[in-house]
Amino acid sequence: MDLLWIVLLGLLIGAVLGGLGGGGAILTVPVLVYIVGQSGQAATTSSLVIVGLSAAVGVLSYLSARRVRWGLGLAFGLIGLPATFLGSFLNQRVDENVLLLGFSGLMVVAALAMVVDNARTHESDTTDGVTTEPGATPAARPSPAVVVAVALAVGLLTGFFGVGGGFVIVPALVLALRLPIQQAVGTSLMIVALNSATALVSRAGTAHFDWAVIIPFTLAAMVATLIGKRVADRLPAAHVKHGFAALLLLVAGYTAWQSVDGLTSDSAPTATSAVSSATLADAADQLPAIDRRRTTIL
Repeated sequence: MDLLWIVLLGLLIGAVLGGLGGGGAILTVPVLVYIVGQSGQAATTSSLVIVGLSAAVGVLSYLSARRVRWGLGLAFGLIGLPATFLGSFLNQRVDENVLLLGFSGLMVVAALAMVVDNARTHESDTTDGVTTEPGATPAARPSPAVVVAVALAVGLLTGFFGVGGGFVIVPALVLALRLPIQQAVGTSLMIVALNSATALVSRAGTAHFDWAVIIPFTLAAMVATLIGKRVADRLPAAHVKHGFAALLLLVAGYTAWQSVDGLTSDSAPTATSAVSSATLADAADQLPAIDRRRTTIL
């Protein structure tokens, strides 16, 4: 693929990542598989590098406004550590089409989560203005049980699918842990960076890195992450999320169709294999006759 296309795709993913706090990461794998041409396992590994570094850069844009909850972010990363290793272990042992079919289901869940998050955030804005202010203090201390459950789920998703899990983290931080939306996005980027680094460490020695794609894609995404955050501050969040949710559903449908087609193609015998089998069977039937003729001659 041309370098220009790789850079443009990186800009797209980075812009969405910066604006939505990790939601753009879920598009990285389908883009790498169906546009760039990588395998499912290679795409999830590349995604970890691209998304992890882009998220790390995105955190910087939230530091000056003190919109990153360091303690909560570190807790997520440490708690999700074993689940991330487990996800990476499973990723290397699953058929590529099964992996992508599961990924399509994940995109549907992400799209629905964004729509629900939009509705609930709007309701919160109209009933409780304090918790939606960028610098506001959370209304309640995070529940330890919720933190553990979400951290483990996000760690497993990161390790298995190569996504940061921002579409799960942000709604969880806002709805369950009562963080202001801007703090939730900033903290989400930190968690995405930590989980991606953990997943990469767990794949060391077994993963294949296509640096010719990863390096330009990542650099473009890192730059676009900073731009995406600034642009998102000037756009209606509800419209952006609804549009992105619709895009996710379209990509999920295409991914599912391709995966099912791949699974059915792999399970059905090809014409060549059928002919080869018939030829071998005919040859086997002729062996007794050949042996009888040889015995007569002798």
